[in-house]
Amino acid sequence: MKILKKLSAVCVAGVSALMLAAPVSAEKIAEVDTAFKLIGANHKIVIEAFDDPKIEGVTCHLSRAKTGGLSGSLGLAEDTSDASIACRQIGPIRIKEQFKDGEKVFNKRTSLLFKSMQVVRFMDQKRNTLIYLVYSDKLVDGSPKNSISTVPIQAWQSPLGNTVK
Repeated sequence: MKILKKLSAVCVAGVSALMLAAPVSAEKIAEVDTAFKLIGANHKIVIEAFDDPKIEGVTCHLSRAKTGGLSGSLGLAEDTSDASIACRQIGPIRIKEQFKDGEKVFNKRTSLLFKSMQVVRFMDQKRNTLIYLVYSDKLVDGSPKNSISTVPIQAWQSPLGNTVK
């Protein structure tokens, strides 16, 4: 019984740590149908937004394909690797904590088990610019389809005409 209690405590601690370390989730903004499906949901393009958790003042908008039909409605379909990203400065940029190049900012499962879409961040020090890359990976064979967006780190002009650094 003691072993079972210890194992249970370790599992709870592990799940809690994963939840705290999980990348940010996205807010669904809109969607459009791309193909009619007689049974189940239509194929769609979904637009989502998320704020960079370590860089205050940057928001990214992501468009991605979502497979419909019966298998898509049940969460069993594999979405295509098509995605596009646009990140913009929406306020004064402040780096809240240090990060490594290639650090995962966002991810979304795009199949039941083996495929996901990733957004990773890089810093071009020479040009003082953040770079966001979206791509799809798969356990066995990923996709070369990708998209990037850059955000130059600049002083922010407030609506009142004040410059904020």
